[in-house]
Amino acid sequence: MTAELIFVGTELLLGDILNTNAQYLSQQLAALGVSVLHQSVVGDNAERLADALRLALSRSDLVLTTGGLGPTKDDLTKEVAAEVCGLELALHEESLSAMKSFFAAKGVQMPQSNEKQAYLPKGAVIFRNTNGTAPGCAMETGGKWILILPGPPREMKAMFRLSALPFLRRFSDSVLVSRTVRTFGIGESAMAERVSDLLDLENPTVAPYAKSGEALLRVTAKAETAEKAEALIAPVLQQIDARLHDVIYGVDVGSIEEAAVALLKEKKLTVATAESATAGLVAKRLTDLPGTSEVFHCGIVSYSDDIKARLLGVDETTLQTQTAVCEDVAVQMALGALRQSGAHLAVSITGLAGPGRDELGRDAGLAYIAMTDGETLWKNKITTGHTEGDCRDYNRTVFASRVLFEIYRYAAAYPRKAAFGSPLNESLRKERTK
Repeated sequence: MTAELIFVGTELLLGDILNTNAQYLSQQLAALGVSVLHQSVVGDNAERLADALRLALSRSDLVLTTGGLGPTKDDLTKEVAAEVCGLELALHEESLSAMKSFFAAKGVQMPQSNEKQAYLPKGAVIFRNTNGTAPGCAMETGGKWILILPGPPREMKAMFRLSALPFLRRFSDSVLVSRTVRTFGIGESAMAERVSDLLDLENPTVAPYAKSGEALLRVTAKAETAEKAEALIAPVLQQIDARLHDVIYGVDVGSIEEAAVALLKEKKLTVATAESATAGLVAKRLTDLPGTSEVFHCGIVSYSDDIKARLLGVDETTLQTQTAVCEDVAVQMALGALRQSGAHLAVSITGLAGPGRDELGRDAGLAYIAMTDGETLWKNKITTGHTEGDCRDYNRTVFASRVLFEIYRYAAAYPRKAAFGSPLNESLRKERTK
């Protein structure tokens, strides 16, 4: 089965609203084995919407729309779709009753204009809206289907999951299953070279993707059942792991921080951070996750040299002679964070987010990271290569991701500390306890 997606709303064309519905519906249809061939955005114009629907029906088996189901005059999706299908609208008493109950639960009377939403195409399959007032529906014409869904993502996702998905399953004779391998510290092209022969597979397919500082491999199989698709994917995942094990941080995990926190919890480890260039971004990404209080002790944002010296014990002479952006400062920040927090592990970062160069002529995108558990020490210099323009957000994101990746690597190796770093020398042991 082939499908086309049409997103209705002038606000989408103007860029006032980010179209997250496109990603969600594409993913859901792919999982059903439905091939999405086209996507388009149409403003609140009846003639252009009708043209878009007719074109979509001419080349696809299924058309899904979102938006344009509200109570105002410019909400035209339902009316136009019904006209294209040659269907009349009629009051749907059950939907009207549900709307009145929705407003009653809020303690307000339903505006008369909302009654417009209860007029639905005769013979359509009605989809109840559990999170709002506008019902959706599926209507058939010439053996093809138009499904109309509300625009607000909270309403659309619930309606798709509870109503549209069960409706569509009866048309699908296969399923698509995808697994995503997430890596860090390797570029997309270098990653692709390591698995180049796998990229030629037809079922399952293997496709590389890139995002800020990361590279992904998506393995997708098509089969009669999810179990059979998983069986096709499993040996390919094993081959990928054998070739990329040193840079993989998870399969089907949402983010690098999720992978790190999960391992910290599993190993019963705690962590503290000392951040300069990232200004608390590492701590934020960790604490965005529920339950992080089990593993996160504290985050110290030490932007000024004075705070680095007074709170973390960084040597003032080092700050004056080498500046705050150097390996020695990163090491001392990590030791200070460990001392202040009492955590199992402390990690620090200091760097140049940019744009431009610092007083020593060093380009943005330079950072030093250090990590210690009081017995071993890991340290590294990284450069992103992004130095000008809007590089600041990119650099901070990549810096933070690198810190989170090293936390993940430490937790993965624990308690094999030799795999993590080198032993603290005597002077640094004294620095740790001063």
